[in-house]
Amino acid sequence: MTHDVLKTIDDMFELVIRRGASDIIFTPGVPPAIWVSGEMIITEFEMMEPGRIEEVFMPLLTAEQTDLLQTVGDIDFAIGKHGVGRFRINIHRQRGTLSVAMRFIPQKVPDFEQLRLPERIIEFARLPRGLVLVTGGSGAGKSTTLAAMIEFINDNYAYHIITLEDPIEYTFRHKRSLIEQREVGVDTSSFASALRHVVRQKPDVVLIGEMRDLETISAALTAAETGHLVLATLHTTSAVQTINRIIDVFPAEQQGQIRVQLSAILQGVVCQTLLHDQLTDGMVPAVEIMAPTPAIRRVIRDSETHLLAGMIETGQSQGMQTLDMAISRLVADRRVTTEDAMANAQDPEKMRRLLAA
Repeated sequence: MTHDVLKTIDDMFELVIRRGASDIIFTPGVPPAIWVSGEMIITEFEMMEPGRIEEVFMPLLTAEQTDLLQTVGDIDFAIGKHGVGRFRINIHRQRGTLSVAMRFIPQKVPDFEQLRLPERIIEFARLPRGLVLVTGGSGAGKSTTLAAMIEFINDNYAYHIITLEDPIEYTFRHKRSLIEQREVGVDTSSFASALRHVVRQKPDVVLIGEMRDLETISAALTAAETGHLVLATLHTTSAVQTINRIIDVFPAEQQGQIRVQLSAILQGVVCQTLLHDQLTDGMVPAVEIMAPTPAIRRVIRDSETHLLAGMIETGQSQGMQTLDMAISRLVADRRVTTEDAMANAQDPEKMRRLLAA
């Protein structure tokens, strides 16, 4: 027996809190789907017809956002409820109708202990300058890890922090630090445009929600080079892929210079994914960590990135680990099943050896 449709945003906040869901998807022709502990569940609610989806969601858009949706076919924005949290919402067209994807962002920023993140990541948040990258696929928890780093800085340092986001996700309160949050499309036209002017705004820390293009990446490198701590994300799944992605976005004649620049300013790469946690029935992160040593900086500078994976494996004394090493430890702790470990392994053969050790 189905229940009534979800009529309002308040209904949707109530649903994610009650069911412990991370996401809701509305697609015409099927009931709403939610994601709980990484698994999709078709809810008991009635399906939302196309007209009903428009009736609920279109009034949330500004005139400019409505025009953009009509022109481009999708729009990202966020909406909050005091004392509860925010939804990051994507409205998009498919088969001539609207569908909606919503990601729930709790009001309270989780800390490192709650997220079960390695302590080595805290050391990246203590850095006074340089570039720290948090990477992973969609839904890997990148924004939450970055938020935890910002909150750690906010608790411990008197800094000026500027975040550039599309849209704003976690909202921060001023503690020891002064925090400005700028939303692309509302407070600035683009990441690249905001970054061109950010150094004049006297920040100590700059968070970039996503390094999407050459102009943004170039401006981020410059900001890190001029003495700021820059925290940013990329949609890459390993440290090696991350380095190559940054270099490859530039024209061939500039890549030598970018390798030198990146090798000097890079302070850390964190690549993460989320796996089902057998102990809590929630999600647990598996994290690859690369902390540049002089040898790693030389490898980046000399275009020998194929050597990085081996250097991360042998860099445990500096807090480094590959993603497969992290996953195998979760298996040893009985948090992750062998089947999940193999399904998420970057190198299945190496994973078998790790699990057999």
